[in-house]
Amino acid sequence: MLDVPLRERNTLLLKAGFAPEYPASELDAPSLAAVRGALETILRQQEPFPALVMDRSWDILHTNAAARGFFALLQDGQARTVPGPANVLRRMFHPDGVRRHVANWPEVAEALVRRVRREAVGGLTDERAHRILDEVLDYPGVPAALRSLDAARPTLPIVPIRYVHGDRRFGFFSTVTTLGTPQDVTLQELRIECFFPMDDETRQQARLLRARR
Repeated sequence: MLDVPLRERNTLLLKAGFAPEYPASELDAPSLAAVRGALETILRQQEPFPALVMDRSWDILHTNAAARGFFALLQDGQARTVPGPANVLRRMFHPDGVRRHVANWPEVAEALVRRVRREAVGGLTDERAHRILDEVLDYPGVPAALRSLDAARPTLPIVPIRYVHGDRRFGFFSTVTTLGTPQDVTLQELRIECFFPMDDETRQQARLLRARR
């Protein structure tokens, strides 16, 4: 049972006729105030570089000011129609998302598809994430070959994301952090993704964006 995610443990207990053992609290619940404070600290300390908190379905729950400012820049300050709640996969694949600003989009898209297919938060895949993946692979302009990728094939240790906006260039790589020893389903499924600059140009551009906020 030690390697079974809390959500699945609850499911197994229910099937065996027992009550669920682990709560699945809303992130804004009073009992999680300390955790929210910790998340806010992590996001704030990542400034002036983007950071976000997402769940196991890749829905974006929180972002820092740098992420909001950076993605507003890529959207040219306009609200564009990307379906559903804010979701990393939808924003990266949808024609009205950030796809048109990603210089190495084919490489990034392939890495994301492989990651969703093999990634398991706590050890098991998330059905909703796979449904969203099927959805985004049907978006206009998405190569059909992405549907038949071998998720088990070795990939590069780091896949940078290179954004272009006008004459500006940004290159980031990211790290993903989870909370240690959680006893709540919601907390176990949280992921904190922090983006770090690949070069001095990105570092300088990020600082300029912060100065203009």
